[in-house]
Amino acid sequence: MTARQPSDTNSAANATGSVPVFRVRGLTKVYRMGEVPVHALRGVDLDVAEREFIVILGPSGSGKSTLLNILGGLDVPTEGRVFYREQELTRASERELTAYRRHAVGFVFQFYNLIPSLTARENVELVTDITERPMDPDDALRLVGLGERLDHFPAQLSGGEQQRVAIARAIAKNPDVLLCDEPTGALDISTGIVVLEALERINREIGTTTMIITHNAAIASMADRVLRLADGRIAEVIVNADRRPARELSW
Repeated sequence: MTARQPSDTNSAANATGSVPVFRVRGLTKVYRMGEVPVHALRGVDLDVAEREFIVILGPSGSGKSTLLNILGGLDVPTEGRVFYREQELTRASERELTAYRRHAVGFVFQFYNLIPSLTARENVELVTDITERPMDPDDALRLVGLGERLDHFPAQLSGGEQQRVAIARAIAKNPDVLLCDEPTGALDISTGIVVLEALERINREIGTTTMIITHNAAIASMADRVLRLADGRIAEVIVNADRRPARELSW
């Protein structure tokens, strides 16, 4: 595993010779708390290659969630440019951003946000009804190891199983990109590893570009690249020569 300086954040994408999935230049985000400006991001440059698996580490307030929210079209920067393939998100209309979020991006959060009155299959079907090229809900649930739980309600599922339903829901619309914010944050180690195995399988078998925010440094070894954020900047980039399987992780 070798460390790189922040100036090398683009090299993994450029090495493929193809257009990066994401190209970020000078990304800055300033919030205001009353009269006080809060700099969440400070001039971030980043390229993300197709099929990459990226883990983003950093303390609270380092800009991790802000970066992911901007890449996912949930927030807009104060300055800088963000491209998703050939589309410039920073110049997109709200209608274009809605279409981007609906068709290109899958989101997974720490909390599952499942509808209690719907079965696992029905929770996944919610997204397949609004996208262009959906995966069969049953296939999405089988992909995350829940083929035996299709007709169970959230209350009948463990926390890890509910999170895997949330992952199945995110991937059922066949997104190009999967953005995950602390997907194992509410889970114990054994359950968290099962969830990480599901994300690993999606990245390897479907080729979905995957980015995971976590406070858990142990997860870093399963990534192609690790971005360590500090004070709104990419302070360090680590490239893993070999990805460690999720089942071998411990913390």
